[in-house]
Amino acid sequence: MLDVRRLRLLRELSLRGTIAAVAEALAFTPSAVSQQLATLEREAGVPLLERTGRRVTLTPAGRNLVRHAEAVLDHLEQAAAELADTRRGLAGPLRIGTFPTATRTIVPAALACLGDRHPGLEPMVLEIDPAGVASALRAGDLDVALIHEYDFVPPTDEPGLAARPLCSEPMYLASATPAPPPEAVASVLAHWRNSPWITATSGTMCHAMTIRACQAAGFTPHVRHQVDDFATVLALVAAGQGVAVVPQLGIADPPPAVSLTRLAIHRRTRIAFRSGAAAHPAVVAAVEALRAALPGELTDASPPPPAAAHPPRRRRRPHA
Repeated sequence: MLDVRRLRLLRELSLRGTIAAVAEALAFTPSAVSQQLATLEREAGVPLLERTGRRVTLTPAGRNLVRHAEAVLDHLEQAAAELADTRRGLAGPLRIGTFPTATRTIVPAALACLGDRHPGLEPMVLEIDPAGVASALRAGDLDVALIHEYDFVPPTDEPGLAARPLCSEPMYLASATPAPPPEAVASVLAHWRNSPWITATSGTMCHAMTIRACQAAGFTPHVRHQVDDFATVLALVAAGQGVAVVPQLGIADPPPAVSLTRLAIHRRTRIAFRSGAAAHPAVVAAVEALRAALPGELTDASPPPPAAAHPPRRRRRPHA
């Protein structure tokens, strides 16, 4: 009988490419991962891995087993959802991943809603960069999580996950002096091409969005400061240190000296969870509470059915 926990490790290896990366993502030691995969090979009775120096690749049998593992894990999530649905009332921990601007503006009201509707639930919030959400969900460290994507930064597919849309928010150009009227310039961003720019740290989606949006406007920005906290970004803008692109959720109580110009760029937030868990009562409750907690100025993007999740599988940098 193949062990499900070892199948999870094999699936992660197929996604991450190295035993060290699997160990880091799932909080194992590399030796423990190697031992578990060696045991899985003995259980399977055929070679699943090929080792060349420090690299490990999956054999055709290993790749085929990963395909079956995806189906098995999906069915197990569905079974857990059906079992939970037979119980009366929701109870126990509900681990929610979120990013800082959502933590401040959406999550508190969602937690209050969950407390009113499901007092037996114990919501537990963890701030996590969307780049780390996929690993945390697949490892079972989170049950649901907020992820986002930007125009100019398309998401990447993440096997084993699904998501439902939550909201869409516009992006703004923050500057210390007002932008000229739209009819006076060909592009709001291009008007600031010679200004210093403030972006998020390199390797984050927000940083990539700003760079690519500026490049689409015909220039590469001169980045003077790299800061992830949007409140700090706005303070730097007010101090004349540059201009920046910030999302709607990041402009609460901007300094009086900051001028905000709405752009035709958006950030979209979704609620991610493990494939097969869409009908789990706790996931349903979290989705409903998060939607009920949306600030009025945001666009509700809820109606479509579940779609494959694409939590960006990039760097692990803090991001607001």
